[in-house]
Amino acid sequence: MPISNNYFRTSMVYIMTNMEVMNEVIAFKRDMNGILTFMGRYPTYGRGTGTREVSTATANDGVDPLASQGSLTLSRDGRFLLAVNAGSSSISSFVITDSGAPVLVDVKPSGGAQPNSVDVFGDLVYVSNVGNAANRFASNISGFRIDDNGRLTPIPGSTHSLSTFNAQPAQVLFTPDGSKIVVSELTSNHLSVFHVNNNGTVTGPIVNNSNGMGPFGSYFLSSGLLLVTESFTSALSSYSMSENGILNVISGSVPNGQLTTCWVVTTRNEQFAYTTNTLSGSITTYRIDVRGALTVLGNITSTPAGTIAGLPIDAGVSKDGRNFYTLNGNQGTVSVFNIKDDGSLVRLQVAAWTYYPYFGSQGLAVL
Repeated sequence: MPISNNYFRTSMVYIMTNMEVMNEVIAFKRDMNGILTFMGRYPTYGRGTGTREVSTATANDGVDPLASQGSLTLSRDGRFLLAVNAGSSSISSFVITDSGAPVLVDVKPSGGAQPNSVDVFGDLVYVSNVGNAANRFASNISGFRIDDNGRLTPIPGSTHSLSTFNAQPAQVLFTPDGSKIVVSELTSNHLSVFHVNNNGTVTGPIVNNSNGMGPFGSYFLSSGLLLVTESFTSALSSYSMSENGILNVISGSVPNGQLTTCWVVTTRNEQFAYTTNTLSGSITTYRIDVRGALTVLGNITSTPAGTIAGLPIDAGVSKDGRNFYTLNGNQGTVSVFNIKDDGSLVRLQVAAWTYYPYFGSQGLAVL
């Protein structure tokens, strides 16, 4: 099984079906201009939730059923792909081959109920679990080691509760140096910070109040600046983080005039951020200045005028910094954009893996 390396790697985009009977990863090849071609479907050997929401805290409309960013995540070196199976409370690990095809290596229980986000730093993997009605939506995070072959081993004592018993996690995210984990909590309006111990367990949380309501997607710049979307106020905030895990607001709740701002990613030069605004069917471009202050530059629809509106959810930027991608949760399609020098987006394509609109898909990762 030839594992991909940094020099001969096929450029790819992956999304996840979140299907109830058998969850799958959908793979697209990227050409030199960023255009996508469907490559194949790869089962996770776990179940998704379909259109069923993982919690009663979000609308049961079939779009964004996992209410999270990071349900499908690539390791930083691009060797491994991690997927959550919320319907069977497990996570799946894949190794990425030279062709870009993901090969399933392992499936393990997630350490809780209804996992919805996963992140990896080095050989350390953490997953957030929403919980379910039977356990009154007990929310937690749980840790694993991933070996060189992609196999997962649960870390004893790593499962940890969030700030409150039913604080629904929206994302679990390592800091750039891997020393801490931030969990955005949708229903408690908290940003919980955990210190990562040498043995892979965590200590905490240090509980920070979100500047706005409904903290959802989060993204770290290389400097340590943290961006967090606010789904209930449709805004983006930026924070600095002290060594003890306390967050300090730089730009607080900068609104974009759209609806349900949930996912965030930046350009490779970290001068611009993009948020997807699901119910508006749009993407907002923010400028990030040298201090981390945010300014709205404009909006663009995910799909072309005159077509059925795509409702964008998960998003990513290509490694070469030339393209922005977003998954349309009401179609199962991926909208492709070229990124201009001024941060503006030019739509190139709406790529599909099925002839019929597919509700329930979640997660996007760009290689």
